[in-house]
Amino acid sequence: MDERLRTTSATLHVREMALADCPRVAEIRVRGWQTAYKGLMPQAYLDGLDPAEDVARLRARFEGAGEGVVSLVAEWDGDVVGWACHGPYRDGEVRTAEAELYAIYVDPDRLASGVGRALLRESVARCTAAGHGRMLLWVLRENVSARRFYEKAGFAPDGAEEPFEVDGVEVPEVRYARVLGGS
Repeated sequence: MDERLRTTSATLHVREMALADCPRVAEIRVRGWQTAYKGLMPQAYLDGLDPAEDVARLRARFEGAGEGVVSLVAEWDGDVVGWACHGPYRDGEVRTAEAELYAIYVDPDRLASGVGRALLRESVARCTAAGHGRMLLWVLRENVSARRFYEKAGFAPDGAEEPFEVDGVEVPEVRYARVLGGS
């Protein structure tokens, strides 16, 4: 599947990620954390994130991705500006028949430009085509803008919560779900 969106003179294109995209995706992921989680996580932790250190971790995960794990990137006129990753839902160490959005990040300079919507729409379409009945994701409870983004895309909290610890500080997450197929 391929997602194209024409905006003024720019074209947004969603495609599968390649190993060569890892450095740019690491930069987007780190800048995304530093922007989205400011005030929600310890600032010292966010300040210490380094894209160069994240590249090796990202490459290893990309190369060792299990069956059904898909990484997508969004290109804006040829420049990678967003990344999403989805696959089977992880219930502890067990993968289930449901889908999970593991990550979605957009270059902070491209927020509210349609990049995140295009990535999420493509992930949902691919999970639907793969036969998953539901798609789940975890979002920081206090990340109001992300929660609003997911709700506009048809996701809703399902009541599950789980603690997430960052530098000794608990940052609670809530689980969102969306029924796939015909929604």
